[in-house]
Formats: sequence, structure tokens, C-alpha cells
Amino acid sequence: MMDFDAKTFTLGEQLTPEQKAYFDQYGFIHFKNFISKETVEAFKNEAHRVEKEWLEAGIDKMNGIPLKFGKDEKGNPMIQRLCFLSQHSAILHEYLQDPRLKALLTLIPNNANRIGEDEKDGLVFNHYVNADNSKFSQMGWHTDSPRDLFLGQKILKMLNVGTHLDDCPMENGGLRVLPGTHKLSKMKVLFLKKQFIDHNPDKNEVGLNIEAGDLTVHDGDLWHRVEVCPFTGEKSRRRVMYFPIVQGKYQPKDEKSKTPFYHKLGKLVVK
Repeated sequence: MMDFDAKTFTLGEQLTPEQKAYFDQYGFIHFKNFISKETVEAFKNEAHRVEKEWLEAGIDKMNGIPLKFGKDEKGNPMIQRLCFLSQHSAILHEYLQDPRLKALLTLIPNNANRIGEDEKDGLVFNHYVNADNSKFSQMGWHTDSPRDLFLGQKILKMLNVGTHLDDCPMENGGLRVLPGTHKLSKMKVLFLKKQFIDHNPDKNEVGLNIEAGDLTVHDGDLWHRVEVCPFTGEKSRRRVMYFPIVQGKYQPKDEKSKTPFYHKLGKLVVK
């Protein structure tokens, strides 16, 4: 891993010139203590409440997007990736109205920028755990841009905003980014690495020391991955919620939305 002194910041209702410059240079930014520990617990409770309801109802897709299933340490079924979560939680819907989150819209050029609560995959809850029954312990190198191509659309700028609900120091795996790769040519944004298949460490990657309550933002063109935790069981548990900031034509999804082709392809190539 490269020797990189990753700065952290505090997010207010307006971004500072330093914060904008940092994001423009590296394609990501890390805000500390964005939500309180009490709020973290409330969000986890909400996510697991919805998970329980969906398991009991036998739901396997939401607005056309497949859910990702695994099993907990006792062999019980669990949902390791939920989407459009805020549509099913008043608490999480209210969270997306936080004026501090609106400040992030200015990190990319304005083109009808908005929080995509009902677009792409909406508010996603990822639940990583390194256990024998888990099917979601890591994620290979990827960018978030190619799915626009699969949908026959022009690649527009977007952001992915992560609200972290568990502590994850760098040595525990977690988010890895390649700073500055959001400025590569579109060919390299698509083909610098084998999307989702390549899990190999990169000498220039940067890991983040994340605490529950932190907020991270990365450009959709930035190459990033999620490293598997070297520990197993409870110590490996990482829960994080992501929502997109999107631009261009408003494209909401609902219960009649079809499953995008890239999700079907993903079943063939993503382990």
C-alpha cells in the first residue's frame, strides 16, 4: 500500500475550498463523526428491521434490483445487500434530507444534481462478514460508471456516499481506493482492471481508518474495492449504507422496473 497521508474533514452545510480541492485531486473524501453513535445504532436497527420483514415476506428483489443473500454464523438466512432502503424507513428517508448531505451536490459540475433516493439502487445497505456461510465478504476492483453503458446511456458524473455503521481500521480490510483515477480516460475508467473480478492489492491503493459514524464520498469514476477482513465472525462485521448522487434526466425505479442486464451478468463473474 502506498504511503499516503489521507486527511479527514468535518462536513457542514457548505463545503470549504480545501475540501473541494482535495476531492478534485483525489476523487474521494473522508468526513469524521458525521452521525452520532446513538444514530448509528438506530440506523442499524432500522436496516435489520427491514431485513427481517423482507425475509419473512420472501422478497428477493426490490424495484427490479436483486437482493444479495447469505447466512449468519448460526446458519440462519440473512440479506447482505438491501437496496432502496429509505423507501421503507421513515428514519432513513429523513436522514437523506440532511442539509449537510445536500452540500455534497457541489462536488461535481451541476447538471440537475440530486440525491438518488429512488434512482439506480437507492439507499443500499451492505453487510460484509467473513464467515463460512457468508457470500459477501469482499468486492473486487471496480468503478461505478459501466452500468450506464449497459443501460445504453451516456456516462454521467455521479458520487457514491457511504455512511459507515461499524468501526473498520485499515488493518481490518474494508474500503480501498486508487487516488486520482477518476481523472483517467474513459477507456481506463472501464478497463484499467478487470471489473469486480480482480481482487489483487495495488501498490498505489489507499486504505481508510473508518469509525462508525464516519462518511466517505467517492467519484463514480474512481477505481475502488473492498478488501476482505483477515478476521472471522463478529470481528469481521462491516455494515455501511451507500446512496448515489446523480445528475441528468430523472430516472426513478419502482416495483415494475426490470432487472438490469449487468446484475444478471454479475452472477456469472462476481464471486
